Amino acid sequence: MSGVSIALVAGEASGDLLGGHLLGALNERRTGLSFGGIGGPRMMGRGFESYYPMEKLSVRGYVEVMRHYREIMAIRRSLQARLLEERPGLFIGIDAPDFNLDLEHRLKDAGIPTMHYVGPSVWAWRRSRLQKIARSTAHMLVLFPFETEIYREAGIRATYVGHPVADTIPLVVDKAAAKEQLRLPSKSLIVALLPGSRQSELRYMADTFVQTAKRLHAEIGDVHFVCPTASRPTRDLMSEAIHRNEAGDLPLTLMFGHSHEALAAADLALVASGTATLETALFKTPMVIAYKMSPLTWKIMRRMLYMPYVGLPNILAGEFLVDELLQDAATPEALCEALMALVLDTARQQRQVERFAEMHVSLRQDNATKAAEAVLETLDAGRKKEAAGGS
Repeated sequence: MSGVSIALVAGEASGDLLGGHLLGALNERRTGLSFGGIGGPRMMGRGFESYYPMEKLSVRGYVEVMRHYREIMAIRRSLQARLLEERPGLFIGIDAPDFNLDLEHRLKDAGIPTMHYVGPSVWAWRRSRLQKIARSTAHMLVLFPFETEIYREAGIRATYVGHPVADTIPLVVDKAAAKEQLRLPSKSLIVALLPGSRQSELRYMADTFVQTAKRLHAEIGDVHFVCPTASRPTRDLMSEAIHRNEAGDLPLTLMFGHSHEALAAADLALVASGTATLETALFKTPMVIAYKMSPLTWKIMRRMLYMPYVGLPNILAGEFLVDELLQDAATPEALCEALMALVLDTARQQRQVERFAEMHVSLRQDNATKAAEAVLETLDAGRKKEAAGGS
């Protein structure tokens, strides 16, 4: 067999995290495997060869994707041709369904076994994708327990592997120690601000988050904010928003990275919808969820939603456990009011913390081990089938 043993494509940082954990577990269980495709630094640290920069695929939202459509499609065509020539023993698309599912379909039709890691949110919107998923892959690795039945009903094999972040975050968090580690005032209310990890998200939400913090500080004098940023560009965008909104005197610690440390130390959090909401829940930090995007993207997505909520803690809870303020509703006034309501209602804070703890136990499944075992089973089955066909 020429080329790599297993080809993978991760389209953003969360996929790179999953891929890194998976490759580490695979290397522990079997020697001689080789990996290539598209991935980020965590995957490359496990011996992965990335043929293209992962950042080329890290685009979110209909409007934003259209701006980069030609380049993204050119990358997929080139990668598809290479993989069809090299014929890896298995292809794994890690999330990024709009990029990966069509690629998986072509490879599967050519006889290359395919898997998809992280189920697209068919339980939330675009359920019609189940037919496309069935054509593209025979085996889904899913992060949430309620997903398996949805895929099995569509004739797609699904294995629940838990969530990797649930394995790495401790079940019990020492918030006092976390505050001391970050040198935050021990007696102040610590509020984490997480306006998103992408530059596009910061452009829509940085000003709103800063203005909300200013209002909350006016309401509660003894409050300190901590804002972890995912990259230098997002840090710069947050700094610009602070300057633009004349918030230089706001008691705020702006950090590069260290989101887990910030969430561990925080008493409350204002979080942009996405994986960060799950991480906040796993750190048992009461929160309010906010999100803004381009008006056109929001108009398209709103019509496709099946659920009344978008935040992962609410989806897992099956109710509005956490306040969600989206798009036009996500004003500084409304967000400050929601945070103040949470500050004053300690019983509601405790209820969130208790439900978050239940979620943590459910999601803590030794994710990398379960995923690696499923991958090796599929890889070996494909090799046996190939050997039988060639004999």
